[in-house]
Amino acid sequence: AGPMSTECLGNLLRITLSAEYFEDKYLSLSIVDRSGIAWELDEAMAAQCGYAVTYSSWSSIEFRASALSCHSHLEKDVFTVTIQIKAAHTPDMKNATTHLESASCHYAPWSPRELICESNYMQVSVRREIPQTIKDFTQDELEDWTLVFPEVKAEEASVWQTVFHQPEEKRALLVSNAWSAGYGLNATDSRVLLRVPYTAAQVQLVKDQGITFSVLRSSTFYKHRWVILMVDTAVACPVDGVDYENKTITWTVPKYIPPLSAGVTRFKDVLVEAGVDLHKLSAKEMASRKYVLLNELNAITMKIPIGAEGGYYKTSVNNGQLGAKYTINLFLEHQWEDDRWGLTKHIIIKEIETPFEQAEVFITNNSNLSVRLMNVTVGTFLPDVELVNLTIEGVTVAVPEAVQHGYLIHKTRYTNGSTAYVIQVPLDAPSIKKEYMREDMRAYTLNVTLAFITHPSSETFVVPVIALSAVKDAVLPSARGFCDGRNLHLVITHGNVDQNWLPFISDWHLTPEAAQKYNYSLRDNGTHLTISVPFLSPHVNYEGFHTSAIKASLYLTLKDGITLAQKRDFSVSCIFSPSELTQCLHNGTMIITAIKLVGGEDLHTGLLVLRDRQCKPSLVTEKTATFMFSVDACGTSRKFNSTTVTYENEVHYFRPGNDTPIFRLKFLCSYPVKQTVDVQYESKRSTPLSIKPGLGCLALSLKIFKEKSYSEPYQESEYPVVKYLGEALYFEIELLLPKDARLDLNVEDCWATNSQSQDSLPQWHILTHRCENNQDSYRTVFHKVNYSLRVKFPQHLKRFEVRMFTFVQGTSLLQE
Repeated sequence: AGPMSTECLGNLLRITLSAEYFEDKYLSLSIVDRSGIAWELDEAMAAQCGYAVTYSSWSSIEFRASALSCHSHLEKDVFTVTIQIKAAHTPDMKNATTHLESASCHYAPWSPRELICESNYMQVSVRREIPQTIKDFTQDELEDWTLVFPEVKAEEASVWQTVFHQPEEKRALLVSNAWSAGYGLNATDSRVLLRVPYTAAQVQLVKDQGITFSVLRSSTFYKHRWVILMVDTAVACPVDGVDYENKTITWTVPKYIPPLSAGVTRFKDVLVEAGVDLHKLSAKEMASRKYVLLNELNAITMKIPIGAEGGYYKTSVNNGQLGAKYTINLFLEHQWEDDRWGLTKHIIIKEIETPFEQAEVFITNNSNLSVRLMNVTVGTFLPDVELVNLTIEGVTVAVPEAVQHGYLIHKTRYTNGSTAYVIQVPLDAPSIKKEYMREDMRAYTLNVTLAFITHPSSETFVVPVIALSAVKDAVLPSARGFCDGRNLHLVITHGNVDQNWLPFISDWHLTPEAAQKYNYSLRDNGTHLTISVPFLSPHVNYEGFHTSAIKASLYLTLKDGITLAQKRDFSVSCIFSPSELTQCLHNGTMIITAIKLVGGEDLHTGLLVLRDRQCKPSLVTEKTATFMFSVDACGTSRKFNSTTVTYENEVHYFRPGNDTPIFRLKFLCSYPVKQTVDVQYESKRSTPLSIKPGLGCLALSLKIFKEKSYSEPYQESEYPVVKYLGEALYFEIELLLPKDARLDLNVEDCWATNSQSQDSLPQWHILTHRCENNQDSYRTVFHKVNYSLRVKFPQHLKRFEVRMFTFVQGTSLLQE
């Protein structure tokens, strides 16, 4: 089949443009006159000249021309119409392909009066008869026409003017003015024609038997030789009269309406025929389609089941919801005789469209899990629907670009013309959400929004597609635990489901920042998560305590990063020596740590004391209390033997108002006794003690902390630290190496400069000879350093507080 097909339908010519051939093209239609000039067709010209352009089933374009259209070439009983179609891929019509189609049709014998109700115009043509001449208008010479009626043309047959009859007035328009107003007027040797757009100013809406008609009452004057003649050119077309009930379309057209039956006293039906798409149907054909045609006394009624053969469904969108409307192009021809006109032929072309009916979009999951492919079918849709883009994770991409995101899209056409879209996405595509379900099952979720457009109405709608597939491919994280002398370690091997799981110890989220605060180690290299926690830590559970062993456990839970639902539990338990709770320093200082066992929730570690109840812990956590004291204090006792001296103390817990401890834990430190040797000496003048300088390597660190508690230092990513004048900065200097308890750290001098060079000027001394600067408006404040889990040797740290200041020169700031 070619791009166009033609068909003769009585006094109408139809040319249908192939939907497949002109798909996705921009079109321009023109009418070619007898001189070869192409007149581009627009809505106004079509209604004025007797052309109609409509869409038939789905996107096929239908062009219809009246036998009496403006550019028809009439010769004997044949009329010829030539159209030109330009098709291009761009709206500017560049590189357009031109198609020329000329078609001729035999037209049927004319009735005295013929009326056509087209989709965009009303047309009446009447036989030209010679009535009595109008008095005083007969002339002998041609030139007299110019003198009396200068508007009248000098051709043999010419329409002169039309008078429109309206309730309030009669208005006459000359031919030129009528054409300017959008009317079409013409006269042949045998007929006078008037064509009226439905939107014309003189058109009235008139009701008859409850049905609204578009009516134009008019009289047309034309000249024949030297006589002015007048004919009645009234026309009426039904506007409504369509009802929808019980899935049936009922179309009612009254007979013999007043504008067409003025002065008539006798009527007789000659013919009532109906059809679809301008094709008349026999009674047998109508019955097979379950159509009903009733010719009653005052009206003609046609009943069509919605969805019946002859019509078609087209896609419609209402408030973003997808639906459909059933459309059928009905055709009714009514011929009657009366005592004024003789035979009248009334042809009505009526496109009927049912109300919107919402439709459901079916989404079918046909995923092939053996090849790890999501396969979803969306549809079916009517042929007038096209997929234009997809929204994937908030990003909108056109259909051709979807392959870059891993999406393969296929359009499937079925034998009934409907279509569906098949979307294929690999399970491992980044946009596929993966979620652990249970045991070895993972849920794969496709979440994409499809945007569609309808043709030719350009309505848009979207279809959210959410498809889920369960696959037995889950690999859960596993763990192994071990301990060294002072730490508990958990090494978790990642699976394929825990990418968004978070480590928790009880309800405490273990982040790198939180781990650093407690001197824990937390490392993740992508395949393994390693956690190391010291034996004496707030998050270690102490589950058993004997004279020879302490059982310590670390419990870790992996939780969903969004819902915080518990996913996996891991633990490591180790046996530690009780000696880990005691540090016996060479300078005679004892550091002991008491622990709270699991089940002892009513014991408050802050109330633990030594034998001397005035000696309280220097560091308290929820599960531990640490005491630091001299061996000759806090009620410490001592025992000697030949090789060692042993110091003992006890940690007690008393209930309020009770002097008998309910908890008692003994600690001891043993020191070797050095051998005493008698030596001979003579008294000499002693030389004064002196400190000699030596060479060695020291590892130092300087940190700035956020608060006076010195619990959280600024991280490298937070520098430079922004502070306002007068705000406090908390400095800590620490001796990292060597870790020798006999060493003390002292800060001799500390100064600030205006640049990163320590030797640049100006300078301001914060500390001078281990003391604060007396010239400072805000004196530097030293803070005492106590033993803690992080601080094993307080003498290796110095902490001081400095108020923010700036350098000035005169009254100008050098740097803020």
